[in-house]
Amino acid sequence: MTSFGLRFDLRRHPQGVHHQALYKACIEQCAWADRLGFTTIMISEHHIAPSGYMPSPIVLGGAIAARTKTARIRISSLVAPLHNPLRLAEDLATLDIISGGRLEPVFSGGYVGDEFEAIGTSLAARKDFMEDLPPFLRAAWAGEEVSWRGGPTFRLTTLPVQQPFVPIWMGGASKAAARRAARHADQFQPAHRSLWETYEEELVKLGKPIPKRLPPSAMFWVAEDPDAFWATFAPHALLENDEYGGWYQKWNAWNGYVVEPDADALRATGRYPVVTPEEAVRRARALGPDGFVMLQCMSGGLDPDIQWESLELVEKTVLPALRAPALATA
Repeated sequence: MTSFGLRFDLRRHPQGVHHQALYKACIEQCAWADRLGFTTIMISEHHIAPSGYMPSPIVLGGAIAARTKTARIRISSLVAPLHNPLRLAEDLATLDIISGGRLEPVFSGGYVGDEFEAIGTSLAARKDFMEDLPPFLRAAWAGEEVSWRGGPTFRLTTLPVQQPFVPIWMGGASKAAARRAARHADQFQPAHRSLWETYEEELVKLGKPIPKRLPPSAMFWVAEDPDAFWATFAPHALLENDEYGGWYQKWNAWNGYVVEPDADALRATGRYPVVTPEEAVRRARALGPDGFVMLQCMSGGLDPDIQWESLELVEKTVLPALRAPALATA
């Protein structure tokens, strides 16, 4: 049966609601999704972004964990080189404890140079860090004596619930990242599906088993009147799209977004599909029985009240339609 998830990055539109309202709604929407059986809550990380992109996914993850019971908490992605390795190991172990073993960190090397420079490092340091981090985390989470790059040895005294360690996911948008994931990760989350072949090829070379592919997925917003919804949503979608697209232009790292001249041009790309409940059901069914639908909440700082209207349509119309066959045969 089709599974569902929520994603948040909690940008704020300059003319939109305050961050406090966005964060409050985020936690409430996670509790709502957990009650309805959503499988995944995804939160992301960037720093010093003009939009106020959410910078502290581990902190937010703790708040979400306290209000949910079963949904996996996936940090996608966690920009690993911006973190101290010891603090990262401890903070993620703590989040895994709070969540009862529901943490899925997706580590990436990052690509926005501004945030690297702001903490006194550079994009050039990413490669070595991403090679060194996974074995360090696995050993630390297993309670072994470890050191970071030849420094003093120590042993973590706060260990995660998931043993022998929290599963390590890695994301990436290049063949080099796919090969690195094959060397170090338990699962790979590619920026585009073609990289999965590179990942599998490297696993075969290394003599490692090939994990199950991530399910086919879709993302959309649901509204009774898509045109009316888009009229309100458009400036928020454009803010999100153009910030991502601007990062791509500046740092030459493909992230799936291109700056668009206006909201009409953005809508024409199909990157932000707003569909009726009936179309949402059709798209979800087209993914097959293992499909996954991600609802990206409050994109670009969309007013939580408007997002709630969309989510309530999902609850009242989309989910019952998708689950009806399973109920009929139970």
